[in-house]
Amino acid sequence: MIIVTGASRGLGRAIAERFVEKGHHVVGLSRQTESDLPFETVQVDVSAENSVKEVVKRLRNYDQPPAFLVNAAGIASMNLALMAPPGSIRRVVETNLLGTIFMCQSIAPLMIRAGIGSIVNFSTIAVSLALSGESAYSASKAGVETFSRTLARELSAHGIVVNCVAPGPIATDLLRGVSPSQINRIVEQQIIRRQFTASDVCDVVELLFDSKSRSLTGQVFHVGGV
Repeated sequence: MIIVTGASRGLGRAIAERFVEKGHHVVGLSRQTESDLPFETVQVDVSAENSVKEVVKRLRNYDQPPAFLVNAAGIASMNLALMAPPGSIRRVVETNLLGTIFMCQSIAPLMIRAGIGSIVNFSTIAVSLALSGESAYSASKAGVETFSRTLARELSAHGIVVNCVAPGPIATDLLRGVSPSQINRIVEQQIIRRQFTASDVCDVVELLFDSKSRSLTGQVFHVGGV
């Protein structure tokens, strides 16, 4: 079983659909569920600890424990550091960082019982490039990277690997309001100077879930390179 957060849209939906195509049982978690999705959906707010715990109670009743977890749920807020509204900062940190932590805390014990598992958390190229206007977003994702590296060490003895994927600009809802010139400036700072797609990101996630990648843990993989 593969659990994907943020599965109703964007990268989360693309990843969930990719694994469904590969014949996997996917459970997609999101704030709002949609009936037309080709995988099982469960409504949850990952930033709310009690909401996450309720979902885990449900997952314990499945025949198979979760083997893979993708924490793709995330939001962004584009503001200069000194002008970012406190409420916006709080929502970004609670969803991106606390949501990732709560999900890992809840799902990892199920993986430990099974003796194997792989977790992929999502960061962003904005962390490495320190992009202007993305201070709160970058800070939340930098926290995800540090948490993931530490968690990888803590879970290694249980046969569980933890990694991060950090894409550049991908055509999803997170880029709404970002001008083409802004996107191009970011792309020009990548090693591979082109805008990547959701499918490219899915390729990296799929690689990290492959049994041949069991030696990879505690790493941050930048789609496009920095």
